[in-house]
Amino acid sequence: MLDDSAFDLRKYLNNNGQSAGVWIALVALIIFGLLRYDNFGSAYNIVSFLNYNSMFILIAIGMCFVIMTGGIDLSVGSVAAFTSVCAAYLSPFGIEVALPGGVLAGAVIGGINAFVIIVMRVPPFIATLATMLGAKGGALVISGAQTISVDWSSNFTKFGMEKAFGILPWTIVATLVVFFIAWIVLERTPLGRSVLAIGGSEEASTLMGLKVNRAKAFVYIFSGACAGLAGVFLASSYGAGQPLEGIGWELSAIASVVVGGTLLTGGLGSIPATLAGALLLGLVFNILNFENGKGTISLSAYWQLVIRGGFLFVVILLQTRVIRKRQAVS
Repeated sequence: MLDDSAFDLRKYLNNNGQSAGVWIALVALIIFGLLRYDNFGSAYNIVSFLNYNSMFILIAIGMCFVIMTGGIDLSVGSVAAFTSVCAAYLSPFGIEVALPGGVLAGAVIGGINAFVIIVMRVPPFIATLATMLGAKGGALVISGAQTISVDWSSNFTKFGMEKAFGILPWTIVATLVVFFIAWIVLERTPLGRSVLAIGGSEEASTLMGLKVNRAKAFVYIFSGACAGLAGVFLASSYGAGQPLEGIGWELSAIASVVVGGTLLTGGLGSIPATLAGALLLGLVFNILNFENGKGTISLSAYWQLVIRGGFLFVVILLQTRVIRKRQAVS
C-alpha cells in the first residue's frame, strides 16, 4: 500500500529542483505576458492556447511514462499523423467510432513497439525509430500523400471545434481526463511504482519480483494511445487527416518531459511537472507570436524547432551534471 503522502507536493518538486524551476518559469512567463500584452489574458487567447497545445500535452504525458522506465518513443509524431488519417476515414461514422478507432490504432502501434522491445529485445531507440518510419509511410500510403477531409455532416468535428457544456473545448476536457488518470496511475498504483523502479534499475526490479514486462508493455501502449488521441484531435480540430503532420512532435514531447524534471535515464519523473513543461514550451511560442504582432521581432514558425532543440540541449546538460553529482556521492 502507498502511504497517504503519495500526493505530497514535495514529490513533484524533484530533488534536483528542476521541477520547481519549471513551475517558477511558467508563472514568470505568464506574469510577463499579462503585463506586456493587452489581450494575453483574454479568454480567446487562453482557450486557443490550451486547445492547440492539448495535442502536445497528450504525447508528453505518454512520453513521460516511457522515459521514466529508461526508454524512449520516437514514433509519437508519426503515430499522431497516421491516426489523424484513420480518424478522418472513420469520421462518417461519427465521433463514437472515429475516436476509439484512432486511439486503438495508436495503441496497436504502441503494442508493436512493446513486442519488439520486450520479446525481440530490440533497443527502444531502434524499435521506435522503425515504427516512426513505418507509421509515417503508412499514413502516406493510405492517404495517397494527400490530406483527407473529414465528413462535416457527422458529429466528428464537434469534438475538436465545440465546447463541453459551453465552457471548455472537448479537447481540453479529454486532455484533463487523461492527465488525472496518468497522475493517479503513477502516484497511487503498484504499476506506477513499478514504472519508476524499472527506470531506477530493471535488473533490481526483476529480482524484487515486480512485473517488469507488464509495466514496460503498458508504457508503450499508453504512449501510442495518447499519440492516437492527439491524432484524433488533429483531424477533428482542423477538419482533415494530415499525413505530413507530426514532424518534430517527438522532440516537443521529449523536451516537455525533461524540462519538467524527468531524468532521461529513468527512475524519476512527475506528470504535473511534465504538464508544466509542455505549457512552458507552448507559452514561449505564444509570447513570440505576440512579439511578432507587435513588430518587435520577426521569426518564422521554423524557429520553433530551434527553440525546442535549445531547451532540450540546456536541460540535458543540467541533467548530466545532476547525474554525475549523484554518482560521485554514491
